[in-house]
This record gives sequence, structure tokens and C-alpha cells, in this order.
Amino acid sequence: MPAVGRSVPRKDAWDKVTGRAKFVDDYSAPGLLYAATVRSPIAYGRIKAIDTSSALAFPGVKAVFLAKDIPGKNVNPLVYDDQVFLAADEVRFHGEPIAIVVAENPEAAYAAADLVKLDLAPLKPVLSIREALDSDSSRIYKDNNVFTEYTITKGDANKAFSKAEKVFEREYETPYQEHAYLETQGMMAVPGPEGQMTVYGSMQCPFYVHDAVSQILGTTRNKVRVVQTTTGGGFGGKEDFPSIVAGQAAMAAQLLQRPVKLIFKREEDIIASPKRHPGLIRMKIGTDCQGKLISADIAYYVDGGAYATLSPIVLWRGTVHALGPYVCENVLIRSFAMATNKVPCGAYRGFGSPQVIFAGESIIDEIADELGIDPVEIRRINGLKLGDSTATNQKIDQSCGLMETIARATAAADWKKNWRHPSKRTEKIRKGIGVSTIYYGVGLGAGGKHLDRAGASMTIMKDGSVSCAVGNTEMGQGARTILAQIAADALGASYDLVNVIETDTAFVPDSGPTVASRTTFMSGNALISAGKELKTRLLPIAKDLLGAGETDEIEIIDGFASFKNPAKASKIAFQDLVKEMYSRRLMPSSFGWYVAPDTSFDKKTGQGDAYFVYSYCTNIAEVEVDMETGEIKVTRLISAHEMGKAINPQQVEGQIQGGALQGLGYCTMEEIRHDSSGRMLNNAFSTYILPTVEDSPEIVPIIVEHPYSEGPYGAKGFGEVPLMGIAPAVGNAVFNATGKRIRILPIKPEKLVDC
Repeated sequence: MPAVGRSVPRKDAWDKVTGRAKFVDDYSAPGLLYAATVRSPIAYGRIKAIDTSSALAFPGVKAVFLAKDIPGKNVNPLVYDDQVFLAADEVRFHGEPIAIVVAENPEAAYAAADLVKLDLAPLKPVLSIREALDSDSSRIYKDNNVFTEYTITKGDANKAFSKAEKVFEREYETPYQEHAYLETQGMMAVPGPEGQMTVYGSMQCPFYVHDAVSQILGTTRNKVRVVQTTTGGGFGGKEDFPSIVAGQAAMAAQLLQRPVKLIFKREEDIIASPKRHPGLIRMKIGTDCQGKLISADIAYYVDGGAYATLSPIVLWRGTVHALGPYVCENVLIRSFAMATNKVPCGAYRGFGSPQVIFAGESIIDEIADELGIDPVEIRRINGLKLGDSTATNQKIDQSCGLMETIARATAAADWKKNWRHPSKRTEKIRKGIGVSTIYYGVGLGAGGKHLDRAGASMTIMKDGSVSCAVGNTEMGQGARTILAQIAADALGASYDLVNVIETDTAFVPDSGPTVASRTTFMSGNALISAGKELKTRLLPIAKDLLGAGETDEIEIIDGFASFKNPAKASKIAFQDLVKEMYSRRLMPSSFGWYVAPDTSFDKKTGQGDAYFVYSYCTNIAEVEVDMETGEIKVTRLISAHEMGKAINPQQVEGQIQGGALQGLGYCTMEEIRHDSSGRMLNNAFSTYILPTVEDSPEIVPIIVEHPYSEGPYGAKGFGEVPLMGIAPAVGNAVFNATGKRIRILPIKPEKLVDC
């Protein structure tokens, strides 16, 4: 494979580093208007009246739109269809949108938005998981504040605890995490003839936006076109939420019959956009004296915020991964997504897994310490191997590289030399080393199998260049490059001649969301299907031009058709094949469609093949801790990943480096604060602290390959995994250095000093 497996240059690199790439705020249209959002100043209350007269009188203002002006349905179509585009009767979180002000320029729109007068009757909000669980708190969703819940039952956990020689019970908490993408949320809606609406914007899931715009406008889907512009980062934060922004812009554009642009300022983006769900995890684990897991009882709670949005799916993934990559015959996992009066939480890299991974990998370390077992050895004892079964009783039958990631990571860290018990560390600046192992279900799994399909089109132009359209998006992760590599080898064209365009709903059918590390696997397989079909039209041409007897004698690789027999040196350039293809008036386009392998999940027991395959990782963190100040310095992160096949090794290493730093922020510094009324206090990068290059340790990426038979050239999914296990690895390293166990993230100096 001349393209797959090589570190070829990124397709979009030059335009991005030179500033030529066009983001949504770089776009314009004749007659363009600008929108601003009026947001709730309270966390929970009834809307009594809205006075827009002063705003409408402001120079340059064209309109102020309320929920009553929406021509279609005032609800974003998602899992439960519960979040409104504009609040109508009540507000459910601080910052909820109530009105849209449209003006000739953005300054007028923002100024007029401040003039809209809101008469709200405050109600007592619910502001945490524990408050939501409290029977004395307000009931803001049904009679128990629970959006959704799941149960996994394998064996008999309660009975098995009586047979365990040791039982460990712990509680852990994890915080919000802000996506901190460089480009804020933004959309531009342009009305066209015959009731058409075209939306341009920054997004991960154009087909979600397509559904939402059709719904708010009350029009058929063939009247709506969604075009993804260059997207400056997503990490999950541009999965569901862009539908709200696009819907608001499209509504205004349709009602005024002029283009409307809605771009968020950073402070507004942080207040309004979804976050990683805060988590509360209660772990009870029974073992024998050698550390073998006998029984597990896990309760997992997440703070879903004011609307369910993606919480049911986020919770499901976290539930499936709650035990971690370990064998245990007796498991009870119960999980709950709780309603609160705070910003709705949604997708974030890892999608409900980092919370339970922090808890699970921390308690495994605590068990090892109390039993006097090496933390790596306890993971070897219990870790998944071929033939083992997960908590959902899914048998791992191929592509399982967990043990190799442990071996490769520990060798790189010289674990046996550098690990010693915390009691033996007495210096003022103490070094420590910690480990975590994780697994990750690729794709949407049984919880989202109805969406797990993808389409791709491939067209050979007259000059031999190739244009591909896919339904999954590029948001900075390198998807267009990876998919171009796969398409090139599937067709036999040169990588340089293949281009994958930005996603446009007019070119491909609904291919599901760009989430769950599914893009390479799903769109890659769809492109292989399209490439194979086109190749069947090119091979007879190559046979004729080369004078071969059968097409089986010919292969098309890297821009040339030649004999498979190396003794026959004749070859034909790909461009010459294409010229003859056009001369014969053969169809130069094809379409590929791929449906994910089957999955299953029994809703009563939680048993089944939850995902079609898993990726694996081992992280080792090395830290230095100042015992007087509590200051933590992470000096090195070693991250060994098994992703089936590395399509582009350089981009794999880049993902590991970026994800590791994001996980480091989650562990040591990032947190959102609210006051007692539910108002977010730190909605700016000056107060929401992020890791920078100054905080970055040495990051050592290790690629482990165990090809998956159903993957494109053996690849699985990978993009989310680099973040997921960093927090527990660092937490375990801090314990190893200090003997102090921090069970509530982030691990900050004041917690260590007070511990």
C-alpha cells in the first residue's frame, strides 16, 4: 500500500498555516445581517413578559425574534427532542437563549440585545448531582430528576462479595471540562429561491444541523443544504450544539429573507455551549489476595444539565466502560443521568468514559497498594486477552493488543527500575510514576447502531485527479488526509491526485455523526467500496492497453497499471487509463455505502456485544511534586496505543500528543465554577485555566498494531483514546510520589497540601 501506513503531508496544512483557509466568519453574502442572542440572567424561572421596544428602536436593528415567531417546531431534534431553540415559558439555565436580535452590523445587534427587558419569576434551581438526588430538591424532570438510567448485570455481584477475600469501597468525583476549541460557534444562513435555505458553518455533524434547520423552518429536508466550512476544532463541542446556532440563524434569515450570520464571542460560547459531564462514581470491588477481581458494584452519576441532549448516549458509553478493560465474572453497574439547572452537557472527547476511567483506574491502583502488588502486575492479571469477556459478556475474538501496550509502555518507562513504594520517597521534591490501562469501543455501538452507516462518492476527473465526498467531517483531526490515503490505495491512484472535499449534505446521504472515533473506520470503508467499483471499470481498460489475457493479471497501484508478474515490466499511467475511460464513455463516478458490523445490548441486563471492536491503550505518567507547596510537574507521559493499523503514523503521534495534553488539563487545572444562584463565574480563558506549551511534558507516543479484519486496511478507531486515561495515570503517579490519594479532580496543589 503506497499511501496507507505512510506519514504523507496533510491536505489542509498549507492553507491553515498560511491563513488561506476560510472559516465561517470569513464568509459573506449580499445583504448580510448579523444576529446576537438575548440570554437568561437566572438559572431557573418563569418568563412573565419580554419587552423588545427599546431594542427595536435602536439604529440598525431589523428585528427581534422570540419563540412565538418560529415558523416550525421549537425543539432541537436529538435523542429526547427536549431542548428548545428559544425559551418560551420558562428558563432552565443561566445563559439559555430567549430572543434573537438581528441588525445591520454586529455592534448594533449586541447593543440592542442588552436593551431587551426580561420579566422573569425566579424559581429555586437544582445545581448539582447530589442536589438532584435529594428528595427535598425541586423536581425539574419527571419525579426523580433522572433523564435516563442503565443497568449491567453479569453473574451475581452481591453474592460474590461474600466470597471475596478483600472488599474495597471508594467514591470519586470529576468536573466539567470546556472544549476550548480555537474557533467559537458560528453559522451563516442564506435564503434562496423556491424556499431554499443554505447554511454554512463550523460543525462536526452536518446531518444533525440539517435535521434541526428543517424542523425550525417547518420545511422539507430537500429545501435545506448544509455546508461545513473549515472548522477550528470541535472535540465533541460541535456535535449537537451547532444545530441550535444554525436553527436560530436560519429562522431569522427565512423571516427576513436576507442572509444572517450568528458568531459567538468567547465568553458567550463558554456560557452557552455544552461541557463534559461532571461525574460522581461509587466503586465497590471484591478481590482475592492475589488481586484477581471477584466482584464489582459500580454506581455512576453524571450531571446532564437542563436538557437531556446527548446525555442518554454519553451515559450509555460510560456505563459499558465502567469496569475498564478487565475480566470479572460478577458485575453490577448502575448509571444515572441527572437533570440540573445548569448548561446542558454533551459530547466531549471520550464521551462519558474519562469519568469512570479515572475512578476505575484509581481504585485498581488503590487495591494494588493495599495488597502489596505492583500496579502494572495487577493490570496484567486482570486485563483482557483474546478469548476473554467484557462486563457485557462480549467475547474478545480478535485485534486485542492490550498486553502489548502494557509491555511496550512499561519498557519505555523502565518501570521496574523507577517504581517504588511511596513510603520510600522522602525528598522535598518527590518523583512518582503511575500507570493506567483503558479500552474503548469503536463507533456508535449498540446504543446508536441505527445511525452507524456512512456513504461516500468518488469521481475521476478527465485529467486523472480524483474528488471524493464523505459524510464525516474534518475538524482538525486530519480526516481528509487519512481518507485520501485510503481512497488512493482503494482506487490505485496517486495520493497527490486525490482530494476529499468538506462535507456538504447535497453530495452525500446522512452518514451519521462525526463522533465516537468512527470516521476512519466508517468513511474509510465506504471509500474502499466506491474505489473497488471504479477499479472494476479501469481494469478491463488496463488489460486491453497492456495486452493481457485476463484482468486478474493486472494491478493498479500508486498511479500505474502493470502486470502482477514482475517479469513483465510494461505499465500504463493512471491518467492514460482515465483518458481511455472517458473515450469509452464509461461512468467515472461511483458510490460506496457501509453499514457497521452488528452489535447488541439487552436493556434489562446490559448483556451483549456492545461494540464491534475495541481499541486499547496504556499510559505511564512521571511526575515531580514539591511537598511544601503541593506544586505538581508532569515531566513525561508515555502513551502506547493499539488502533489496529496506523493509516498515517505522524498523525497518530500528533493525536497522542494533543490528547495527552488535553487529559493533563482535565486532571490538574481545568474546572468550571458557579455561584450559589447557578451563574457561571469563569467564562473566559483568563479565568478558565488551560495547559499551554509551558505545561507540556515530554510525550512519548508508541504505536501498536493488531489489525482488525473489518477495518479499512486493518484500522479501528483512535481519535478520542489519547485523552481518556491521562488523569488516572497522573493521579496514580502523584500518589506514588506523595502517598496522598486525591479522588476529586482536578488535582491541585491546595488539595495535596490539605490532604
